Amino acid sequence: MTKRRATRRWVRQVTTDSTHPPAGTFRGSAAEIARTMARGDVSPKGLGSAVRMIQYFINRGGRNLSARRRAELERAKRILQRRAARQKSATARKR
Repeated sequence: MTKRRATRRWVRQVTTDSTHPPAGTFRGSAAEIARTMARGDVSPKGLGSAVRMIQYFINRGGRNLSARRRAELERAKRILQRRAARQKSATARKR
């Protein structure tokens, strides 16, 4: 017996107010995406929120994302993760 895939996916029903990316944000290069998502008006809760929004976009794209676009989004995510780690270590040194 084979499993049937649900016609509606959970990701379609998710709404979030933690990030506010402008239209077309996820179409640019990794550096452009990371720069935009790191802005305070786009991700008011910080870099972690920006990383989660990129991951959400990857999940939402699913199989419809090309390998090149997915790789670019993953690269943007890694850029933000490194930046968050640097910020965290800088604040730890100040203490």
